[in-house]
Amino acid sequence: MTTTYEGHGGHLRTRARRAGSRFTYSPMAGVPGDVPLLLCVAAFSIFFFPSSMVIDVIGAAGTVPMILACLLLAFWIASWVWNLHRPVPLRFPGRAAGVMFFLAVAGSYAALHGGWIGRTDSTALAAADRWMILVAASLGLILAAGETVRTMADVLQLTRWILAGAFFSCLVGLVQFTLQINPMEWVQTAMAGFTYNGGDTPFQQRGNLVRVAGSTFHSIEFAVVSAMLLPLSIWRALHDPRGRRWFHWLQTALLVFGIASTVSRSGTLAAVVAIGVSVPFMPRAARRVVLMTVPVVIAFLFLAVPGFLSTILGALTADNSDPSIATRTNNFPRVVRMVDEHPWFGLGPGNYRAENALQILDNQYLNAAVSLGLVGLAFLVVYLWLPTVTTTLAARAARAPALRSLAGALAGGLAVAAVCSVTFDSLSFPVFALLYPLLVGLAGGVWRMVQAEPGFLGRSAPFRSHNLGA
Repeated sequence: MTTTYEGHGGHLRTRARRAGSRFTYSPMAGVPGDVPLLLCVAAFSIFFFPSSMVIDVIGAAGTVPMILACLLLAFWIASWVWNLHRPVPLRFPGRAAGVMFFLAVAGSYAALHGGWIGRTDSTALAAADRWMILVAASLGLILAAGETVRTMADVLQLTRWILAGAFFSCLVGLVQFTLQINPMEWVQTAMAGFTYNGGDTPFQQRGNLVRVAGSTFHSIEFAVVSAMLLPLSIWRALHDPRGRRWFHWLQTALLVFGIASTVSRSGTLAAVVAIGVSVPFMPRAARRVVLMTVPVVIAFLFLAVPGFLSTILGALTADNSDPSIATRTNNFPRVVRMVDEHPWFGLGPGNYRAENALQILDNQYLNAAVSLGLVGLAFLVVYLWLPTVTTTLAARAARAPALRSLAGALAGGLAVAAVCSVTFDSLSFPVFALLYPLLVGLAGGVWRMVQAEPGFLGRSAPFRSHNLGA
């Protein structure tokens, strides 16, 4: 079976070929991706540069990936103002979701600075400033990725950079897990001019095992971001014509290790969601291989890692006697009281402060209700769920097998973010907070590629950009 796909602008032609159980999807020879280098470096930096290292004069927002993402937004605005590009026609749902969430956070930010809500001391204002920089950086990633990814070559180029960063993080996690040392300390030492700001937790004890965090802030974040990228890594291993196939599968295996090494309920849930959403959109032969591989991987983990079975079963069957469960359930009455006090705009962005470990809100939706109010909560739901739903619709509408499975892989990763934000305060973790909008932007490019397929409007009228794009 051979399918020809003309990318946006007509300058990319790809071929999907079925050969037994093996699929390939190769860009036309000599056609490189055209994604800006700054975006590619920013994608890699999310994993490579520790978010605990900041430029002191900027503060907690002065991390390398945050600075690069803000530069992307600045260049996007400048190119629009100078009429170097026309962003209005390049519509996709993720952009609408990102803009709406930015405006919701800005509303809470303005209410805080106006003295209408919460406290206005220097600490509260600094926390709000950090959040505004975060959502601005997130919007920069959405806009840059969504508008520059136009062809399959672009997708492959950006995906390679993202997965290279994740591969680095998983290698760090492997060293942490096996040798009980933290290689990120070596990276921190090499970052002259940066100051250690704290907040990272590379090791945690759970049962008989030590949970690791890779290059992320926390083991839960490590598990969730690994699961978000697992479907995309499988897609890349099936369809990327560059590099060694065995190495692509090694990278995928390390993402599985990243999920398993955390012995995390959130990681287990994330893996189930990622596979459950993405597998139905894979080619039939690839789908069979993945479904047959899952039980083998689980069995290998049980046999190869001493204590893994008892530890993960203990975590999954825990009740309210487990402190991590108790903190997630006992805070509901207190959250209701705080929302009643500041219902519309909350306490201000980033201004919920737990007085002790039992008051930590391990739920991004509850955290948003308290800090951003009901307006912010509503737009957080849009921010997390609109890209998930519309990317799933794109996967259903896509005709080319590789494009269909790509959209399904991104839908799986976005669904992980939306679901697992119930199990931890996701946007408080720097790798997740920047990886998610990057995937939203990448999904936006894929959305427009699906629309560019021949005969699209005739078979998918409800999916048209003027209905769901922005």
